Amino acid sequence: MDLIADRGRRVSVEELNTSKLLAHASKQVRDRKLDEMLIVDCDAHHYETENFREILPYMENDVFRQLAMSGLAKTRGSVLPSTPGYQDMGGRVSRYPLRSSEKTEPGRQRDVQLGERWMDAMGVDYSCLFPTGMLNVGLHPQKEMEFELCWSYARWITEKVLPEANGRLYTMLCLPFSDPEGCLRMVETFGHCKGVGGYMVTSVRGDMAVYNNAYMKLYAAIQERGQALAFHSGPNWGDGTFKSCNRFISAHALGFSWYNILHCTNWVVNGMGERFPKMPVLWIEAGLAWIPFLMQKLDHEYMLRPSECPILKKKPSDYMRDMYYSTQPMEVQDMEALQTTFRMINAETQLLYASDYPHWDFDLPSSIYDLPFLTEKAKHNILGGTASRLFNLPPRNEKQKENLIKYGNLAAG
Repeated sequence: MDLIADRGRRVSVEELNTSKLLAHASKQVRDRKLDEMLIVDCDAHHYETENFREILPYMENDVFRQLAMSGLAKTRGSVLPSTPGYQDMGGRVSRYPLRSSEKTEPGRQRDVQLGERWMDAMGVDYSCLFPTGMLNVGLHPQKEMEFELCWSYARWITEKVLPEANGRLYTMLCLPFSDPEGCLRMVETFGHCKGVGGYMVTSVRGDMAVYNNAYMKLYAAIQERGQALAFHSGPNWGDGTFKSCNRFISAHALGFSWYNILHCTNWVVNGMGERFPKMPVLWIEAGLAWIPFLMQKLDHEYMLRPSECPILKKKPSDYMRDMYYSTQPMEVQDMEALQTTFRMINAETQLLYASDYPHWDFDLPSSIYDLPFLTEKAKHNILGGTASRLFNLPPRNEKQKENLIKYGNLAAG
């Protein structure tokens, strides 16, 4: 039996199998009969930095490819801006430092095999796959390198990963938002690829004005294709706004909400909802508690100074209720406040389940299923029904099909 060190003890390689690590999640699936509900995870991750030797050769620019490969040879992941390594909980979560020890079958993408294991254990039918390290790509000082990284990742995931996923993995491709023309080129190049449901902007970046006219062709192209645009948030302890935070928990709690608050405000106030009303817009991994705050704050300001927003035809909160939000990390300490939040955002039609697996604060489907104030329709819609309609994801068994038809997410016949 192969043994490796894990926090001062010796464990077998078999103990580190994803399916075994999620044994309790599998029990929840059985106890709650979650296989009868279509479950779509709109935000899960893999560690693309472990595949950079496959990804970086797809870079178009010879110089940047050589620089990236040279940097990779010295230290893994050096082509990306770095942040303090607090996300791994100081080594206390074994799937972080020991994930490379988990065995997979040869001849098939490792990321796909690991994805299927955790999805099966959690009862997830489909999952939107995002990178992890590249969520900081917006902080790269060279916009050319940001484009090359996003381009090479897009080629790799559409050519090497998604084709092996049997349709269960899809993605919203990471856009090099510092380069509007490069973003448009990516939509035009990869928009037709199987498994591409839309595009993702990393919210953590130094200079981003979502209302800039340079992005209008990009938004129009996404809307014309019937695809979605997501803003994925995160922390940045190095940002001047958070330099006074002396604990990671402070920068983490504030950062994930702040970046989406900033960009959502600019999106709404500048009338993007009026200009692109048919484009689904998602706000991911910022939690939910910030949404009622921003709705009330913007409505209050708007009623006092509507002349500053001449393009708006309704209150800012109404535009926010037209958009979509991911559940994770869902604040559950005050159940009455959470219920109010669900009411204010029309959660039954606008909220999408997200696990954020395999990150340390991930949420199982039971985080939604067990909420005492939700109707059956709301549970079905949030856990997968709404996402199945947005991303055209079919049911995987007859019971799921019946429920999708019952709750209006799939036409009968």
